[in-house]
Amino acid sequence: MNTYKLLVACGLWAITAFCAYAQNTSQGLVFDAQTKEPIPGVTLSWQDGKSGVVTDANGHFTLAQLPSKVRVSAVGYRHQEVSISPGQPVRIALEPAVEDLQTVVVTGNREAALRTETPIAISKLSPKLIDDTRPTSIYEVINKTPGVLMVNLNNEQHMMAIRQPMTTNAYFLYMEDGVPIRPMGVFNHNALLELNQFTVSSIEVVKGPVSSIYGPEAVGGAVNFITQRPTAVPTARVGIQFDQWGYKRIQFGAGARQGKFGIYVGGLVARQRNSWLASSNYDKASYFARLEYAFTPQTRLTGTVSYNDYNSQTSGSVDSTAFFARQYVSTTDFTYRKTVSFRSRLTLEHDWKNGSQSFITAFVRNNSVGQNPAYSIRWTTGSATATGQINSNDFSSSGFIAQHTQRLNFLNSKLIAGATLDLSPNTYYAYQTDLTTELRADKKSVLKYTQVAERPDLQLANYKADIHNLAAYVQYDLEPLPKLRLSAGLRYDRMAFDYTNALDKTTGSKEYSQITPKIGATYDLGSGKGLYANYAKGFSPPALTSIFLKRTTPTPSGDLFYYNLQPAKFDNMEIGGWASLLNNKVYVDVALYQMNGTNELLSIRQPDNSTDYQSAGRTLHRGVELGLTYRPSKQLFVRFGGTHALHRFDEFTLSQRVSDVIQNVNGKEMPSAPRTLWNTEVTYYPAWAKNLRASLEWQHVSGWYQNQINTVRYDGYDFANARLGYQWKGIEVYTNVMNVTNVLYATNATRGNNSTDRTTFTPSAPRTFVIGVQYSFSGK
Repeated sequence: MNTYKLLVACGLWAITAFCAYAQNTSQGLVFDAQTKEPIPGVTLSWQDGKSGVVTDANGHFTLAQLPSKVRVSAVGYRHQEVSISPGQPVRIALEPAVEDLQTVVVTGNREAALRTETPIAISKLSPKLIDDTRPTSIYEVINKTPGVLMVNLNNEQHMMAIRQPMTTNAYFLYMEDGVPIRPMGVFNHNALLELNQFTVSSIEVVKGPVSSIYGPEAVGGAVNFITQRPTAVPTARVGIQFDQWGYKRIQFGAGARQGKFGIYVGGLVARQRNSWLASSNYDKASYFARLEYAFTPQTRLTGTVSYNDYNSQTSGSVDSTAFFARQYVSTTDFTYRKTVSFRSRLTLEHDWKNGSQSFITAFVRNNSVGQNPAYSIRWTTGSATATGQINSNDFSSSGFIAQHTQRLNFLNSKLIAGATLDLSPNTYYAYQTDLTTELRADKKSVLKYTQVAERPDLQLANYKADIHNLAAYVQYDLEPLPKLRLSAGLRYDRMAFDYTNALDKTTGSKEYSQITPKIGATYDLGSGKGLYANYAKGFSPPALTSIFLKRTTPTPSGDLFYYNLQPAKFDNMEIGGWASLLNNKVYVDVALYQMNGTNELLSIRQPDNSTDYQSAGRTLHRGVELGLTYRPSKQLFVRFGGTHALHRFDEFTLSQRVSDVIQNVNGKEMPSAPRTLWNTEVTYYPAWAKNLRASLEWQHVSGWYQNQINTVRYDGYDFANARLGYQWKGIEVYTNVMNVTNVLYATNATRGNNSTDRTTFTPSAPRTFVIGVQYSFSGK
């Protein structure tokens, strides 16, 4: 009996204690009000300022004490005060502070860090900025980054300019969640065709060499597309976009979490028919899924899958007669680009008790690119015939990225060490096509090319290569003095491949390896102000397509291929700073840099418009980048970003033949290198219409030399875009009016060095009205 009474008493005590605990505890979740993604590392503190909790990696928290109110704060978000009711679940949606420089970035060292403690020029494009833009193509967002110009070549085709002229060179690293979209050695121009822009949550852009952590192909900069995470509450959205030029797109996305499991899926299907530019139809289907599983709050598994199918006519450029007459008729109706890509990665990450972190990512990629490219057409002035090219570039990849960050008590320091391995078998072939020409009356330009025969018997390239890329890196960050933080890193890269070249019936192997250091420092001046300095080396091996493409004219020694191409090397020095002014209403971010290049891979246009590659000489890239935001009230937001830069040949030989008039371009500006770029935007959220937004954007690109000998210039361009959107009960209707004033301009204008060459223009779209409707649902 006594035992029975004791058990009853214990049971009653346990029930009472549980009820008391339940009444004095509260479970909660903090998430982003814009994306509905959970926010880790949020601080909830009591009014006494001495107690509090921090959310875990999935935004969860438990309050063992129950104050009447808690203060909720997180870097990059507006502070809130929230009332707590005993026993009731707490759901807190934080509003992003889009103008705040104190944001968390991951691209600096592959883990979360404060922007102001990262001694590099890095910009973050927030989910709100992307959402308000409602882009048709990703360049509409990228070009809001100070110092960056993503050149629109229509149908999502592009070039890039980050501390470089507008170029197709592989000087920019494109990543999705920190994993390169293509392997080093495979030409990455137009890699962003393979991106699902609707499932991008935010974008981080690093300018300048990102050595120690990322290495080659991140010379001009790195662009990391961070995908949408599973949402903290159930969400779904579906929408359509279309314009008056035959473009249509349907897009969808949905996410949710249940216990330890979270999922997000999204996709789009786009179609272009009968556009303003003739022979530019295209289709794109893109799908994405992300799954997350939390074994514990400290140990998490993330998997992503991305599939893209892109098929486009490539209309190419037009000559000056057609351009200035606004006759957007392509000289070809047979050129195309077809890309099918599949990417998947699986990441296991763990947070240790002392704040240290580890992760390992395994990835696979499969990619095929087939082309009949307009840029490969070769024609000599006055000729009734020309040649073209059909090529195919395919690869499959498997590899891993592993990194550990060890937090140390000594000088508040941390040690980062990592390694990457990428195995990518690659096959490539190219053969000639025969064309006839319909010339204009002056016989100096082509009205239309007609393809008359494919010539697989006339091979231009045919190789197989097993690429095996290896890298190891280490970085040490420390705080030797209060407010002063130093960062030093070292990276070893080895790009190697075994090849079989069917054209000269040779087999062999090549290797490019380099150790690249970096050192940087940040100093906190207080009151939202600080300075940083950085020195970094970078290098970029030539792409395999450059090495194995058959020369149009053998060298005097008889070389038919470019086996002697050397990796480009760069030294980058920069200083910069940031400042918060007028009670955090104004934020300024500035960087001054100088980057010296050696052995840059440059091309020289020949009389038949073919390209001769050289990796020799020295170049200079020097400029200033400025970012500024101003938010005087919740209703008005002003953003400005721009650069003024010089890109110059210090020493570069065009010809070693005594008979040639022009031997070198020493001291001349590099072609396609505008001195000044800027993009500014004013956005208005009227108080009298809560869910209305309106913005006006202005893009300026100054003039540039069209050729390497600096004899002819293009004047550059200015144009404006207007955006308007209104949301009512989850339904948003919006319009983007692109090129409001219907300016005639070309995003690319080039000319060869020969007196008979004429300018070719890549025309931009006339005034375009994009209309969209989207329905968004959010659960509780």
